[in-house]
This record gives sequence, C-alpha cells and structure tokens, in this order.
Amino acid sequence: MKVAIAQLTSTMDKAENLQKAVTYIAKAKASGADFVILPEMYLAPATPKTGVTPAQVAEPLDGPFVTGLAQAARDHGVYVVCGMYEKIDHDPNRAYNTTVFLNRSGELIHTYRKTHLYDAFSFVESEAIAAGDNPYQVVETEFGKIGLMVCYEVRFPEIARQFALQGADILFVPAGWVAGAMKEDHWETLVRARAIENTMFVCAADQVGNIFAGRSLIVDPMGVVLASAGEEETLIVAELDLDRIQRVRSKLPSVANRRAEFYIN
Repeated sequence: MKVAIAQLTSTMDKAENLQKAVTYIAKAKASGADFVILPEMYLAPATPKTGVTPAQVAEPLDGPFVTGLAQAARDHGVYVVCGMYEKIDHDPNRAYNTTVFLNRSGELIHTYRKTHLYDAFSFVESEAIAAGDNPYQVVETEFGKIGLMVCYEVRFPEIARQFALQGADILFVPAGWVAGAMKEDHWETLVRARAIENTMFVCAADQVGNIFAGRSLIVDPMGVVLASAGEEETLIVAELDLDRIQRVRSKLPSVANRRAEFYIN
C-alpha cells in the first residue's frame, strides 16, 4: 500500500483550503496512493494569533468541508484523513478538534475527537476546544488495522499502545505541531519512538507555515524514516510493506513480551 501526506498551509479561507486539499488528493492519486493524510485542524487555523475562534469556523460533519473531501475521495478512489473543527450545537463557544476518516467511496467510516488537548508551552487549547470522550478504536481496512491520534497525543505513549494491543498495523497522526525551541526535535523523536515501541508504521502529517513546524514523516516499525518533509508545502509518498511488520515483530516482540500483570490499571 502507498500512503501520501499532504503537508499544507491552511488559511482562514475554508473554500480555498478545501480546493487545495482536492488538488493534493488528485496529486496523491496520480502517485499511486491508497491513503491521503492531511493535517490537524486543516479546515482553518483558528489560533489566538488569528483573532478567530474554532467555534466561529467550525462545521458539522455533513457540512461543505467534509462533503467536499468526500467527493474528492470518491472521485479518486482513495481513503482521505483530515483534521477539522466540528460544530457543537450545545456549546456555541467551543468546537471539537475532529479528524474524519473517509473511505474510497467517500463514506465517513470513522471520526475521532481529540481527547488530550494541548494545554502546554503557554498554549491552552481547552479554552476553545471541548475534549472528546470517544474510545481509541482501530479502523478496519482491506490493508490492515489503523489507529488514529492527533498531534499533542503523540506525547502519550499509552494511547499508541492501546492501538498496538488491538492489533493495529499503522498509526495515522494528523498534527498542527507548533514550531519552537526543541519542538521539532521532540516531534521526530516522539513519532519514531511510537513506531519503535509498538513495532508499527507511523504516518505523521503536520501543518506548515503560520505557527507550524512542518517536518511531516513516515516511519517504519523499526524506526526507519521512509519519507520526510521540510518547511514548505509538499506531498510525500511512501510504500508500506505490511509484511515488514511481522518480520520486525518476529525479532523484536516487545508488544508480545509485555507482562500486563505488572501494570497499574
């Protein structure tokens, strides 16, 4: 299977962002990709610097943004994963930080509302975002089982481990990783660590430009970086040899060797 990451800069013009996403989905298809991953909150970068709140740009899951992505997934016959702000009817001042997972037919097969919010490095995401309470659940595809976590959550190894214990083969991580001192180093180190400790592929798609670092990457189960991006908009593509997972696990059975009786629930 081939995975493409569209490392993009989003603007406050949601229609422009959608059109760019559609363009990159077409490019990914032309490269032979089966999956296209776009960054976290790609709908619009409603951060404190913009003066616009997530609630002001948020859309329902059947709104124009997801509908447009679904049409692109259907037109090109690819899976599409993308981050957005989801409208909350009962909480007009906040939104969910939601990732949508669309199949080749454009059907919305999974949504994940970010559960661990970025209240760190002087940023308080929880002021404008409501935390999700959805379970960590793998998505079954013809290529294997896929786990989904978002940005800051890569700092919580127990989330990725829950997916590993469900038999996940691949972890998708849409992100809006903010640039800063040591941040880019943390990003690559943590993404590679989640791959190594769980012996799974990790595909991490970051926003770039504005306040974001870029540096998207695709890592194999032994921690080898298969593809990576710099500080510009780009499309990176890697072929994932799913047999590699079992080859790595046969010589590094760290998940199988885990002794659950010694862990505190």
